[in-house]
Amino acid sequence: MRAIVIEKPGGPEVLALRERPDPRPGPGEVLVDVRAAGVNFMDTAIRAQGAAEVPGMEGAGVVAEVGADVRGFAPGDRVAWMTLDHGSYATRAVLPESKLVALPDGVGEETAAALVLQGLSAHHFATVSHPTQAGEVVLVHAAAGGVGLLLVQLAKARGATVVGLVSREEKVGVVRAAGADHVLVSTGGGFAEAVLELTGGVHAVFDGAGGSTFEASLRVLRRHGTLVYYGPLIDDVPTVRMSELPRSVRVTYSSVEDHISGPGELEAHAGELFGMVERGELAVRIGGRYPLAEAARAHADLGSRATTGKLLLLP
Repeated sequence: MRAIVIEKPGGPEVLALRERPDPRPGPGEVLVDVRAAGVNFMDTAIRAQGAAEVPGMEGAGVVAEVGADVRGFAPGDRVAWMTLDHGSYATRAVLPESKLVALPDGVGEETAAALVLQGLSAHHFATVSHPTQAGEVVLVHAAAGGVGLLLVQLAKARGATVVGLVSREEKVGVVRAAGADHVLVSTGGGFAEAVLELTGGVHAVFDGAGGSTFEASLRVLRRHGTLVYYGPLIDDVPTVRMSELPRSVRVTYSSVEDHISGPGELEAHAGELFGMVERGELAVRIGGRYPLAEAARAHADLGSRATTGKLLLLP
């Protein structure tokens, strides 16, 4: 099989396409022919640290072989997955059965690969981290990104007024098309005054942008508001001084791991998202498709902040 290998810690140039022996599934494992693998900012952090040999935390494809004791899947089944063990940047991947979810007929492999990790994350943020309610005003950072566009739609579906932040003027239309009521162009922490003037303070901020926005995100919260932080925990980690938290606000760090504690929750939450896609209630924007061999270009494009939606590798 072919796989993208992180040859050493560094930039996109350290990603190399290599031939590797075909893996075989062990007990409770499934071998999948990868049709699409999602590219995430966390992958770029893993690459920079050299923290995995083959990156990739999500994907979709077709079951090629099952190991002993696998009962829920058979060769030919279409599946999607997310895994913190990485390994999805490849033509084939071996995954625990518990990490797989079956795809309904109305959801293609590319859509599933673009939705499973970021969609489940956005679902967790908008339903558990801050159960968004009708009449609330929420602020979504990086609203043109994969998670951001899904958050905009999920918050609107729950009846909220949504303010989206984007880094470039050309992204405004994409976020408006997703349903945002207001879209502001800003980088770093300079958005606070504009958001306060527009809203008087928001009920929740969904911030995956990193430490440069953290303090400004706190400033725009109204009394008893919630800052849902899901940005990097590798570099530029914000520090919270409890004595400086104003207006009885809450700060939560949210991880999709807390949302998916087992295969039952994975099937239930992914099924809800897949159903929304099939009913036309949730649009998944694929911002770029790259051959597996061009993973370095995909990482460079993602790091440039010029992309919108989800980037995919197509083995």
